Amino acid sequence: MTVKDITKTLEELAPLAHAEDFDNVGLLVGDPNMAVTGVLVTLDTLENVVDEAITKKSNFIVSFHPIIFSGLKKITGSTYVERVVLRAIRHNIAIYSMHTALDNSKMGVNAKICEVLGLKNPEILIPKKGTIKKLVTYAPLADADKVKTALFEAGAGDIGNYSDCSYSLEGIGSFKAGNLANPTKGEIGQVHFEKESQINVIFTFEKEKSILQALFNAHPYEEVAYEVVTLENTYQDIGMGMIGTLEMEMDETEFLLQVKSKMKASVVRHSQLLNKKVKKVAVLGGSGAFAISAAKRANADVFITSDIKYHQFYEAENQLVIADIGHFETEQFTKDLLVDHLTKKIPNFAVSLSESITNPIKYL
Repeated sequence: MTVKDITKTLEELAPLAHAEDFDNVGLLVGDPNMAVTGVLVTLDTLENVVDEAITKKSNFIVSFHPIIFSGLKKITGSTYVERVVLRAIRHNIAIYSMHTALDNSKMGVNAKICEVLGLKNPEILIPKKGTIKKLVTYAPLADADKVKTALFEAGAGDIGNYSDCSYSLEGIGSFKAGNLANPTKGEIGQVHFEKESQINVIFTFEKEKSILQALFNAHPYEEVAYEVVTLENTYQDIGMGMIGTLEMEMDETEFLLQVKSKMKASVVRHSQLLNKKVKKVAVLGGSGAFAISAAKRANADVFITSDIKYHQFYEAENQLVIADIGHFETEQFTKDLLVDHLTKKIPNFAVSLSESITNPIKYL
């Protein structure tokens, strides 16, 4: 197995194209073609994690947070980031980060929180915008099914629990081949009319390159007429946060104490309790203040996240309870998620969960 082989498996869970624009995800250190002796999964790549990888003879670290977030102008070992990068390079250890690509995954960070808390029927809280595109193309009637099949195989036409979805219209296409053309239909210099099928399919944005390549390979024409547009439709499988329901409604204090226990939190900072039962719960791993409004719109009773500032607690506005359980605490089970995914996809390969403590926040 090479680094590239394993990253391909990780990107089945969380395509890098789904990451936020500000983020720095993917292979940060190392050679994609290097043979992997073992994988160490961690939340943060710190010096003690690199040392652990060396001890365990794991030359590939899969980290949730990126150790390199902004550009490095020098690598002298003067900061913890530079020291990690230098140590990894010296010991030929590759480092890969997933971060917001995994945040935006339907089976990612927030799905794991829902699982730990026992939330049922979880859905994306804030679907990512601009993720759905539509391809419109035209093919001779005799070739339409072949073209559609190729598009489906490349990943087009998936809508929720349905696949191979398309819409077709029949009409007449016309064209005149120039002197340098090599037309499949018609003659050079003459206007040709062809009965064609207009094919409409949708797809998620990261598949555009492969879908267009499938179209060009399957289409009989020398020049393929097509257009791609980005839709405003929301796609429920990509986005930040999740919202689900408890199997049985609970008292607010009882629920928050259960959250503290299940999420292994040292403390729960929360807004004013509303003296009502908790049934609908929104979650967002990491810094989630930006999603308070979305949680209110979704009629959540409680919103669990981290890094809430003093004045942001006022935004609860007696509509829900905001619970800040800590940044590390909301994301800590991500390691287990990644280990489980890799173990299932690559059985009989050395994948281990980091035992190093990386939480920078301590409590008295």
